[in-house]
Amino acid sequence: MIFKNETYDLIKYVALVVLPALATLVGGIAKIWGLPFGQEISQTIVVVDLFLGALVKVSADAYNEDGGDSYYGGSD
Repeated sequence: MIFKNETYDLIKYVALVVLPALATLVGGIAKIWGLPFGQEISQTIVVVDLFLGALVKVSADAYNEDGGDSYYGGSD
């Protein structure tokens, strides 16, 4: 599975920057304010982040195996 460059860049940015920051924000705010389910919500965000990270890795590996010639694998 190879993503288009724009899709790959967006997923990578979300996985590397947005979701870890969001998980930290939710966990911290919930703890400070005593909000319910803060740990569960932040752990769910981390699990989603792990999944997106795996998709990024699979896409990068497929792209590198293909030589970067095609977005969808194989020659056109």
